[in-house]
Amino acid sequence: MRRAVCPGSFDPIHNGHLDIVERASKLYDVVHVAVLVNPNKQGMFSIAERIGLIEEVTAEFGNVVVESHQGLLVDYCRERDIPAIVKGLRAVSDFDYELQMAHMNHGLTGVETLFLPTSPTYSFLSSTLAKEVASYGGDVSHLLPATVHRRLVERIAERKAQQ
Repeated sequence: MRRAVCPGSFDPIHNGHLDIVERASKLYDVVHVAVLVNPNKQGMFSIAERIGLIEEVTAEFGNVVVESHQGLLVDYCRERDIPAIVKGLRAVSDFDYELQMAHMNHGLTGVETLFLPTSPTYSFLSSTLAKEVASYGGDVSHLLPATVHRRLVERIAERKAQQ
């Protein structure tokens, strides 16, 4: 069984992420989406919320498993016998960093990294940018799955009401 992992913080998942996961799901029998936990960062969505959103928007692919992980990605791969990491690249600056990580991960455990170029439609997109634009009332509905967009708008409204 061919298995790969698509790692990230996914706070929240956007159409660029979804494009990479969908393409990976066509190449591999099982694609794990690993929501990486950074205890030093406060996300807009909890890990459980992110997992729920990702499960909802990837359900149609039929071969995606969503889990959280805290620690080294190569440990996640080793524990689940996953030989490949799939990463989307938006720009040359992504490649510089991701290539270093790919070499480190391969050197630690032999896991391979597959780079997929992001669709030009989403080459500028990041979760941070989507959250920032939405927080100022900008329309990011075309950049996020509908359910994720709705939850983002609700969360921003909740936070503004608390201020």
